[in-house]
Amino acid sequence: MNSNDVRAFSTSLIDELSRYIVGKKRILEYIIAAMLSEGHVLIEDYPGLAKTLIARSISEALGCDFRRIQFTPDLLPSDITGSVVLNRKSNEFEFRQGPVFTNILLADEINRAPPKTQSALLEAMQERQVTVEGQTMHMQEPFIVIATQNPIEYQGTYPLPEAQLDRFMISTSVGYPTAAEEVEILRLRLARKKDSAEVTRVVERERFIALQKAIEEVYVTDELLSYISEIARSTRAHSFVEIGASPRGTLALLKLSMAIASMRGRDYVIPDDVKEIAIPALAHRLILKPEPYLRGVRSSDIIAEILKQIPVPKVA
Repeated sequence: MNSNDVRAFSTSLIDELSRYIVGKKRILEYIIAAMLSEGHVLIEDYPGLAKTLIARSISEALGCDFRRIQFTPDLLPSDITGSVVLNRKSNEFEFRQGPVFTNILLADEINRAPPKTQSALLEAMQERQVTVEGQTMHMQEPFIVIATQNPIEYQGTYPLPEAQLDRFMISTSVGYPTAAEEVEILRLRLARKKDSAEVTRVVERERFIALQKAIEEVYVTDELLSYISEIARSTRAHSFVEIGASPRGTLALLKLSMAIASMRGRDYVIPDDVKEIAIPALAHRLILKPEPYLRGVRSSDIIAEILKQIPVPKVA
């Protein structure tokens, strides 16, 4: 596997998804880059903007197992991880796996569940394992969480804590379609004569895992490593920022840059790869001071400002 294989795969996947998801090529690229980087995705946007369709379509195109959890205030941690129950036939206790044991997990409206339930995902997201009653079970590869949350429903919601936000490799939003795109959505719906989309498999699960491994072969110069580090460190020193990006964020920016480069058919990273993915990789990790936030400053503005200020290294 090499960068040409990754480019061919990502092009085929985006072409397939674009048959149902109109005008969102850039967002799809971000999500695919995160998945190739073995990272999790947070999509924050309004209802009805194809968040669930994106997650389900990608899982079908990858030939991966897919499960969806609707997060609600009464959801328990065991509803996610599974629990130990008594088998009446054998008269022995056995563990019954929860929906977290899958390849692609859609955590729908994750901020509607209380923190205790949200935290049930932490170990699985970071360690790729679940521990119940002292028994540790490893997740099968790949394991990717795609979580959604609606920004307009604040009553009865529980904002994700910083520790869990930091475990999402990227955070992005879908956005409303343009007038022409919305007409195209209607035209495609008429053409297929049903609500559901039939997605063609683009790659087998085993090959997708091999493509994930291929990302590790992308070359990054020392100058670019310093550039990535300086971007992350600048978020910690910014006067508007209370808490900047963690080293986990720096690593995420590195690996996402490698994935973007590979998706472009290159086996080396250039500064434009870093700049393209910096906001989705880092913005959700920043905690702003109250005053600038109340004045309308957002984390993405801080990252954009930092990218303009830091000198871009030359690549030979």
